[in-house]
Amino acid sequence: MPAMRTYRALDPDKVIDTIRVLHQRISERFPGAGLGGVCAELLLLARENSSRAEKISGRNVPLRVGILVLLAAGAAGLAWIVSLFYLFPRSAENVYTVLQGLEAAANLIVLMGAGVFFLFRIEERLKRRDALKALHELRSIVQVIDMHQLTKDPGSVVSIAGKTASSPARTLSRIEVARYLDYCSEMLSLASKVAVLFAQGFPEPTVTEAVSDIERIAAGLAQKIWQKIIILEALGPEKLADSR
Repeated sequence: MPAMRTYRALDPDKVIDTIRVLHQRISERFPGAGLGGVCAELLLLARENSSRAEKISGRNVPLRVGILVLLAAGAAGLAWIVSLFYLFPRSAENVYTVLQGLEAAANLIVLMGAGVFFLFRIEERLKRRDALKALHELRSIVQVIDMHQLTKDPGSVVSIAGKTASSPARTLSRIEVARYLDYCSEMLSLASKVAVLFAQGFPEPTVTEAVSDIERIAAGLAQKIWQKIIILEALGPEKLADSR
């Protein structure tokens, strides 16, 4: 039974290790390529965000202690105001004064209720802010990965279109272009997995929606990449199934 539970959530260490191996594969096949630098940045983000996600999913003990201290001080102040009713002599004038004080106390209770609600939500707000900041970085790197695959046009591999002075350099073979695109697709998928680490530890609606948005973007870009790979495979008999 304990072994089964390990498959119900993403293991951050395994995600990081998968990105590390992918970075090695890219560096070995395309030494000095910019894609390797992007994967190295993704690996750094994965390590940073693993720690962030773990921190966000935990309890902010100092903040909670501070909130409890404030609530205790507010409750003590309210109790002191109520006790004043019993300290005044029971003359009509004093009773009227105390009743005015009780009305003010009732208003104070309403304000304290709003304050308590805000204090109990402040931890969630801080966690949401940190998670959305990290997810914004992941969304940006997904777009960077897409930029790296834009010039890998299947048509240019077989010189279907003529080359112009502003055309990017075409130094990769058909097999290498297919591998390059495949690596881009893997990086997109792994970026989505890093994003999911936040949602599984802190399933707040805004964070979950941001994670889903990254997954949708990455899936759409990966589909575009695989359309290119399919075109490459259909262009001719050149074998693409070498080792990865």
